[in-house]
Amino acid sequence: MSSALNTTEQFVSLQSATIYVKTWTPRNILKEIPIILLHDSLGCTDTWRDFPSLLAEKTGCVVVSYDRWGFGRSSARNELPSIHFISEEGKIHLPAILDALNIEKFLLFGHSVGGAMSVVTAGALPRRCHGIITESAQAFVEDRTREGISKAEVDFKDPKMMARLEKYHGDKARWVLDAWIKVWLSPNFSVWSLKDQLPLVQCPLMAIHGDKDEYGSFQFPEMIHRLTKGPSEMHILPDCGHVPHREKTEEILKLCSRFYGDL
Repeated sequence: MSSALNTTEQFVSLQSATIYVKTWTPRNILKEIPIILLHDSLGCTDTWRDFPSLLAEKTGCVVVSYDRWGFGRSSARNELPSIHFISEEGKIHLPAILDALNIEKFLLFGHSVGGAMSVVTAGALPRRCHGIITESAQAFVEDRTREGISKAEVDFKDPKMMARLEKYHGDKARWVLDAWIKVWLSPNFSVWSLKDQLPLVQCPLMAIHGDKDEYGSFQFPEMIHRLTKGPSEMHILPDCGHVPHREKTEEILKLCSRFYGDL
């Protein structure tokens, strides 16, 4: 870890759960508004690896990551998320975490389903959210998404795959997997879409997507770019899959530095 960064860890107590939060603070802060990271369906703070520290160094922003309820080091959940879990995170859970951390103004970076949650949050808190980057975000339930999840369901029958998930989520790993597969493949979830949420986004937005993303086509970033009401841009990265911040780290950091720096 670079000596130019200070990292802190804490647990935030909400009405429903205890949430793990980690913060990366650069020695020379260039922008007072922090970047909030929202992880993917199987992720948590630790699965970001070194990206938060690199992002803090590159942008000069404080970077904050948290484990959603049921994930990583946050409290376990007994029941699976409802089919409204994306809206619930953006409108209920994340705003409560921001308030508990005394964060008024913020920027967002959401990966995969975290990108969809970022859209909902930006629409729900338009005066507080000053910019959003969605990376590999889903915008509706596409056949490619369901096919990719169905393939993953088979892959996770391999004990080595489950062991990898347990490394990050411990005894919550089975719940994490079920929360992804069973909700996304539920017939009741098939009509989910960001169509009504995107027009509520007024801040600048950047949609990033890999051309080989196994969980969604170009229709996702195109819809996000087209329907948001604020200034928006779209970047399709060549020879890139579902995790651009890991596969194309330097390119993502450059895009983030320029986008957040201009706000």
